[in-house]
This record gives sequence, structure tokens and C-alpha cells, in this order.
Amino acid sequence: MINKFEVSTLILRLILGITFFIHGLAKFQDGIENIVGWFESIGLPGFMAYGVGLIELVGGIALVIGLGSRFVSALFIVLMAGAILKVKLAAGFLGNGQGAGYELDIALLALAIFIMINGSQMLALDSIIFKKKKSESKIVA
Repeated sequence: MINKFEVSTLILRLILGITFFIHGLAKFQDGIENIVGWFESIGLPGFMAYGVGLIELVGGIALVIGLGSRFVSALFIVLMAGAILKVKLAAGFLGNGQGAGYELDIALLALAIFIMINGSQMLALDSIIFKKKKSESKIVA
């Protein structure tokens, strides 16, 4: 019998992972140096652009394959909270005509909070790794 909750959670995990992966990939394909300059222009250390890009890229892949989903989601929460507070809040929920608002960021934040709280076991590499470790410990005991 299919667990509707796990199927729904899998869909959310995949959407969140793909979205962050594409955002991270775009940062590197479009020239991470541009992002470094933009970070510096808003008062953040430029090197943070590399960290954000890597978290988005690698974290997105990790979510898609279900590896460390709760931890990765926690990192995404920090990124989204930072983006909302540092960049998007002043523009308002829907934006101000000069830039985007924080409506997408808050939706991604909510997805990340959901995955962090609930985890996602369906088609997740974590399930295979930790199931194997549990079965190994039962054999020894």
C-alpha cells in the first residue's frame, strides 16, 4: 500500500532539490564572479557567493537523491532567511517594480522547513544507508 504522506513528501523534496540545484548551477554558469560582485555591493563578503552557490548546487543534488535531507533543508532555511531579510524584505511580498519580492523565497523556506521537520524516506539514499546499518547492528547483537 502506498503511503500518501511519503509520496507527497517525496514530491516536495524533489521540487525543492531541483529548484535549488538549478539556482546553484545558474550562479556558476552565468559567472560566479558576477554574484561575488553583487554580494559585495549589498554589503556581504564576496566569498559567500561561492558558499551559497555550492550549497544550492550540491544540496539540490543531495535532496533529489535523498541524502541528508534534513541537514540540507536546514542549510536552505538559513539561505532563504538570509535572502529574505537582507535582500527581498524591503521590496515587499510581491516586489516593488525594481526587483522581485520574497514570495518565492518564503515558499521555498516553507518547503525546507517541512522537509527538515518530517524528513523524506521514500526513494531516499538515507533509507538504504541507515536500513543497512540497522540490519548490521541487529546481526551483531
